Amino acid sequence: MKAKILSTVILVILQISALPAGETRQPAYIRTKVFSKQEQDTAQINRLIKKGFAIVSSKKGVINQAKVYIDSAVLLCERKNIGIPSDLHLLLAQYHYFTGDLRSASEEAALALKGSAENSEMVILARTNLFLGDYYRRTGLYQESLEYYANAISIAQKAKLKHIIPVSYLGQANVYSTIDDMKSYRENLKLMIDAATEEYDSSSMESGYHRLGTSFLGDTSTSAVRDFRMGDSLLRKSLAISTRKKDTSFISLSNANLGWNFYLQKMYDSSITCYERSLKYSLPGRLYSIAANSLGNLGTIYRDLGHNDKSLQFYKKGIQAAMKDNDLYELWWIHRDMSEMYLKSGDTSGAFRNYVLFKKYSDAYNKGVTSQGLADARLRYEADTHNKEVELLSLRLKNNRLLNYGFAGLIVLLSFIGLMIFRESRLKNKRRISEMNRKISEITQANLRQQMNPHFIFNTLNSIQYYMYQHDKISTNNYLTKFSSLMRKVLDNSQHTSVPLSDELSALNLYLELEAIRFRDKFDYRIKIDEDIDPLMYKVPTMLIQPYVENSIIHGLIPMEGKGTVSIDLKLQNNSILCTIEDNGIGRDASREKNKAREGNHNSLGTRITESRLDLVNELYGTSLCVEYTDLKNENGEPAGTRVEMHIPIIT
Repeated sequence: MKAKILSTVILVILQISALPAGETRQPAYIRTKVFSKQEQDTAQINRLIKKGFAIVSSKKGVINQAKVYIDSAVLLCERKNIGIPSDLHLLLAQYHYFTGDLRSASEEAALALKGSAENSEMVILARTNLFLGDYYRRTGLYQESLEYYANAISIAQKAKLKHIIPVSYLGQANVYSTIDDMKSYRENLKLMIDAATEEYDSSSMESGYHRLGTSFLGDTSTSAVRDFRMGDSLLRKSLAISTRKKDTSFISLSNANLGWNFYLQKMYDSSITCYERSLKYSLPGRLYSIAANSLGNLGTIYRDLGHNDKSLQFYKKGIQAAMKDNDLYELWWIHRDMSEMYLKSGDTSGAFRNYVLFKKYSDAYNKGVTSQGLADARLRYEADTHNKEVELLSLRLKNNRLLNYGFAGLIVLLSFIGLMIFRESRLKNKRRISEMNRKISEITQANLRQQMNPHFIFNTLNSIQYYMYQHDKISTNNYLTKFSSLMRKVLDNSQHTSVPLSDELSALNLYLELEAIRFRDKFDYRIKIDEDIDPLMYKVPTMLIQPYVENSIIHGLIPMEGKGTVSIDLKLQNNSILCTIEDNGIGRDASREKNKAREGNHNSLGTRITESRLDLVNELYGTSLCVEYTDLKNENGEPAGTRVEMHIPIIT
């Protein structure tokens, strides 16, 4: 007994002596509390990440709200000395992508891939591959996109992450849809449906059957691939799922497409029944775009049946519904069909009014304009491209004057007066607009030649040839893919007077990547975008930034000793975007001296072309925007680079 007591005392003494000086043993409940606090930190980080993902996956208009949760999670990791988890890297990648910082998006995705692979985090690994599939699909690198989607599917199958498989097949289907490979598009939708069926994923089954069904309906340009029976069967399968789920949006949408299927077959009674059934769900559910489509098509059906009064009622209701969602697509085709109805009935006034509205909304839709109306200046500018069509319609109006008597004659007279006023106003502006179009065409072509100048293309092809001689297939493929993507971007953007800022930055980023590779890391670059700027929502004039960046690289950074840096900062300032391009190169004076020995002045020419386009933009939109140069100096007063500040108008 004494031995037992003695051993116990010794054990206690040893335990006490093991404590650091001045430290006392903590009670068990305190130790437990400390451990729980660590768990709470991790749990809090996970909650912040989860909230961030929820915002990023929602509407783009609130994307910046995700930054609050992202910054809080990163800060908490730093304070608690916790490494950045893989899912936070993935969240950062998605955030940077949606805000237009593609370089940071790819870097964070790479970290997410590495971390999830090392830690065997299969869910994050599969989701990251899925994200990269979406990333490369939306940036036009379709082969890479398909590879990452395939990786996501493979990982998900091995790890039994069945919920990821259907959406990955959908991603592949979207790629094939973009490149007009209808066979592969349908094959992947079938695989999506099979995977969703195995997982009992009713939402993916519903979407898959609907997409596959509509692919067999086609439109006027794809009538050869139509299969009405197959389309009907698949749409009804989607509808059955929607009915069980009480998913009113898909119930309404499927009925509308079934109505379209019957209309294409001239089965008007069945078509009317389906459209009316769609309206029972779309109108109460405030699904105004679907409602507008159903109402407009009912108007066209009754037009084809010769019931113009009833047709007009549905057309007007369809326009009202489309206005509520500002759906430009529904607005333009409804006004088109209304114009045709009025013209066939001899109401030339109504035909002309709706034709003008059809052209307005058609142009707005095709140019991706999201606002309900177009600015008068832009409308006049674009109207000149359709002169022949307008004049043809005007001729029809004149030839049909004898069809109207009495009160109808008064309507024609008033319409004629309105037409004359319209034409007189147009004639006054025609010469100025024509001259503006000529200048825009000349400057756009000159700018396009500047961005695709032979020197850049020749040097790029030399770099590709170098990698081929080195038998470096990966670098060759990477370089060639980026080069082809840049050429495609430049050509696509050159077709428009304005593009989303994200498209302009995507082309700029590709150019910088190519130049960084070509000059063997002679310079670093950085693109920073203000949080208040949504690159997907803001539209800007095309091909304004790249010539100044090229000037900084070729004339400022390449001639200098050592490695240089160029930065591009975009900030929201009043009703424009302030673009600041800054380098730490040799400066303008030294560059001019070096250029004296060269023939021509390619880059200064490019700058002048770009400034001419900016002057034209000022004239077109009534702005007074300009380009400012600042020669940077070091503390000894020596040249230390150049800063270019350019105000870019936001196009609404």
